[in-house]
Formats: sequence, C-alpha cells, structure tokens
Amino acid sequence: MKQLLWCAGLLAVLLAVDTALPRIVNPYIAQVIVLCGINIILAVSLNLVNGFTGQFSIGHAGFMAIGAYSSAMFSLKVGAPWASELVAVGMAPFVAHGVALLAALILGGALAAIAGFLVGLPSLRLRGDYLAIVTLGFGEIIRVLILNVDAVGGARGLPGIPGWASIFWVGAGVAAVILLARHLALSTHGRALFAIRDDEVAAESLGVDTTRYKVLAFVIGAFFAGIAGGLFAHFLSYLNPNSFTFLKSIEVVAMVVLGGMGSISGSVLAAIVLTLLPEVLRPVREYRMVIYSLMLIVLMITRPGGLMGSREISLGWLRRRVKPARESV
Repeated sequence: MKQLLWCAGLLAVLLAVDTALPRIVNPYIAQVIVLCGINIILAVSLNLVNGFTGQFSIGHAGFMAIGAYSSAMFSLKVGAPWASELVAVGMAPFVAHGVALLAALILGGALAAIAGFLVGLPSLRLRGDYLAIVTLGFGEIIRVLILNVDAVGGARGLPGIPGWASIFWVGAGVAAVILLARHLALSTHGRALFAIRDDEVAAESLGVDTTRYKVLAFVIGAFFAGIAGGLFAHFLSYLNPNSFTFLKSIEVVAMVVLGGMGSISGSVLAAIVLTLLPEVLRPVREYRMVIYSLMLIVLMITRPGGLMGSREISLGWLRRRVKPARESV
C-alpha cells in the first residue's frame, strides 16, 4: 500500500511539473531536461551489462535505434489513427495519446529485447574484447540498415512522428527503469550477476548458469534502451540515422564508467553531468569539446572508481553524510 501511495504521489508530481514547466522555462531548457531523462535510462540500461555483469558492450546505440524506429513506425501507421479514434469516442487527448505511446514504447522495447537475445545468446559466450567487437559490429549494422531502407526514411530521416513524449512520460520512464534496476540488483538474480562480474569461473563452480544470466542482463538492458529510443523519437518528432552512431554508444559507456560500474545512482548522476556539460559550455563553443574532454580526464584521474564507485544513494547514505556536517556546525 505504501509503495502504491509513493507511485501515485510521484505521478502527481510529474503531472504537475509537466503542466507548469513549459509556462515557466523556455523550450530549450525543457528539451535539455528531457534529454537528461533519456540519457539516464540509457546509462542505467547499459550498467546492467557493463556494470552488473562485468561485460563490455559498445553497441548500445543499436538497441536504442531499434526501439526508436520501430516505435515511431508503429505510431505513424497504427498509433496515431488509433489515438484519433479514442479521442473521437470521448477519451481525453492526453490519455489517448498516452495509451498509444505506451503501446509504441512496449513494442519498441520488445523488439530491442529480441535483438538483444539474438545478439547476446551466441556472443556472450565470448569475453572481453571479443564481445566488444561483436556489439560494435551490431550497432554499425543497424545504423547502415536504417541508412539504406527507404521505408524508414533512409538517410533523409523519418519526420512527422507524434510528439507525445512529454516530461511526464520521460520522468515516469526514468522512475520505472531505476526502480526495476534497483529491484534486480537486490534480488537473487542481481547477486548472481555481481558474482559473474567478480569472478566468472568461481560463479560457474558454484552452479551459476553464467551464460543464462549474462543473456538475461543483455535482454533487459536492450529492452530499456529500446524504451529510451522510443521516448527520444516521440519527443523530437524526427529521427536521423546519425543520432545512433558509434559515438552515441561511447557516450553511454562514458556515463556508466564515470558514474561507477554497478552503481545505479552513479549512472544517474553521470548522465545528468555529461548531458549538461556541453550545454553549459556553449558560450565558449570554440573550445567547448576541448574543455569537456579535459574535465572528463580530470574527473577520471581524481575519481578512478567513478563518481559513486559501487555505492548507491539512499536515505541511510544521506543521513550518514548529513550527520557529520551538523555536528561540525
């Protein structure tokens, strides 16, 4: 009951923010906030693979692209007409569009998860650099396919996607992904994933089906990445294949490493930092990427384990930090 009240309260807050924020801030700031949310989902999803199980996947943009394009095509062909029919029979537009968006996101996430299973089942028997090469190749194959398939816009991109993904839906997606990832980390399955990361041979000797668990993490991570892609498509209302290059995959890897491998809180913080930094540095655009790169280098030298290491932010963690500060005052 308490959890339901928390969820209801969170949705109410998100709805209030979604209603009030566009009237308070300009569209640019709202867009940056939404992109922060999408990057949080991507970082947490990749952390399930790279952080929880200790694998090295660098093709996450491919799963994001599958989710983005499949959900966008569903909305263009099925979702938008369906939402119009729901509005015509008296359903509120926000609810009708939300139902269509949820259907599109679930489809995009499911197709990305299937792709994750097909890629992960054979490739996760590999380790280290070999897995990185396979996932890199997968991401590039998806991008090249999108570039050459006219049905999804090809190199011209895909315009006209319904702009249903407001701050409310992105915020709800972020909350759901974080809660599910945290629940997984605290479960028996999560302990098995961490055991694989720490010592795969020892985990196998204890009876852990390492391939099964690695594929499980890969599939869940791909599903979340597909959700992020769907939100991205339905927020910008336009897709371009250049949004899903190898550089996007590396950007997500940087978020996971900077936040701390295996730390969900770290992934959230790093996604926010790495999304905001380029925007903050826009006034010095000639040197923006140089300063951005130098700041990343300094952060990794001073915090080699990431911003959070393997720790998580919790109420207990905050109390331990606040209490010494009060005593010193």
